[in-house]
Amino acid sequence: MRLAVVGAGWAGMAAAVTAAEQGADVTVFEASRVLGGRARALPITLPDGRSLTLDNGQHILIGAYRETLALMQTVGVDLEQTLLQLPLGLPLPDGSGLQTPAWAAGWRPPLDALAAIATARGWTWGDRLALLRTTLRWRLQGFACRPGLTVAQLCRDLPPTVVDGLIEPLCVSALNIPGDQASAQVFLNVMRDALFGQGHAGLGPAHLLLPRTDLSDLMPQAAARWLLAQHAGRVRIHLGARVGALQRRYAGWLLLGVQDGQVFEAPFDRVIWATPVGPAAQAMAQAAALARESAKDDVAAALGGWARIAAALPHTAIATVYALAPDQPLRAPMLALPSGPGAPAQFVFDRGQLRPQDPGAQGVLAFVVSAASGDRETLQAAVLQQASEQLGLRRLLPIQTVIERRATFACIPGLLRPPAAIAPDLWAAGDYVEGPYPATLEGAVRSGIAAANA
Repeated sequence: MRLAVVGAGWAGMAAAVTAAEQGADVTVFEASRVLGGRARALPITLPDGRSLTLDNGQHILIGAYRETLALMQTVGVDLEQTLLQLPLGLPLPDGSGLQTPAWAAGWRPPLDALAAIATARGWTWGDRLALLRTTLRWRLQGFACRPGLTVAQLCRDLPPTVVDGLIEPLCVSALNIPGDQASAQVFLNVMRDALFGQGHAGLGPAHLLLPRTDLSDLMPQAAARWLLAQHAGRVRIHLGARVGALQRRYAGWLLLGVQDGQVFEAPFDRVIWATPVGPAAQAMAQAAALARESAKDDVAAALGGWARIAAALPHTAIATVYALAPDQPLRAPMLALPSGPGAPAQFVFDRGQLRPQDPGAQGVLAFVVSAASGDRETLQAAVLQQASEQLGLRRLLPIQTVIERRATFACIPGLLRPPAAIAPDLWAAGDYVEGPYPATLEGAVRSGIAAANA
């Protein structure tokens, strides 16, 4: 069986590994020269001529990312070497906030999370008991709520300290949308698996896993190396190969594209389309038009219907402001930041602490702005001012600000997401397809595995 995987992001590479393991002849097409999609390495050159590898956006994994972590191990990634493992914690610059105490770090879930709640600095006992009662009520209700509810409505009875210090940062970081707009049900799905679910290979589900290497090498490049070594002769990976159209044949699909200036046509029995949702919607709309011209009305209807749902998805942006703070390390590898008007960043990462052996990472900070808005210059200036006021950093030098305008779909209540099955012998893979999770690496990997299995 000849399978084409279009897109070599986390979903596409998960699909390729899964399909190859099941005996398929796999060809991967990637339009860029870097694997990883929207979670990829970003090489840059500093003004002084030094080369530095950043990421297209800073990511956090958690222990509940069972499929992602298992896939990484399958392709030879050493989790202990590539991920800094920390117990659940959202410490603020002043030392307050939710943090798992050292004596509870090895406790079984959800006891570790309950210990973090019970000892949260800056919270009253009323705050702690209110969150414990609410969390236990969610569990008794099966982490289900009525349709159409927002996170703000779900948590309206919680004290402001808990909402501002925990709920809102978790909501914005996981769903990339403020609580007054975010889907309560998807938020509850995340809370269920992070607090009461199972972690991978002995990890607590709420454990924070911070990448020590660039995002391309964290999984996609490792997957490519593993595929070419373990399935030589049955796997091909084409970089710089843009698939512009696909056309239904009597059996299978014909892909049409361009690689290194040369037009190509390639027939396949089955196709997994693993590009971002915008290009996917455009490709399926074009394929629907070709199918109508060929009198394949049932295929055209399936393609066109899928394309309309995908194109209607609303999106939100994520910005990452990279800055250099020489000789000013943070008190922890990751800190939560009080955000609000004039203070857009919710988190900051000290990449020097994450990569102590990398001279180029020393002093490099990554400020993450979820649900970002505004132009690059204004956003960068606001983040630098926030760093000065909240972290006391006075000599910050901006390196680069990366804004992914369509980073994630807007996870609003009742959102209709496109299904994985598009048309006969054609599937979609990506963090946006139907599923219980918001746009995360775990959602992308699970969709790729499910498409390959289908």
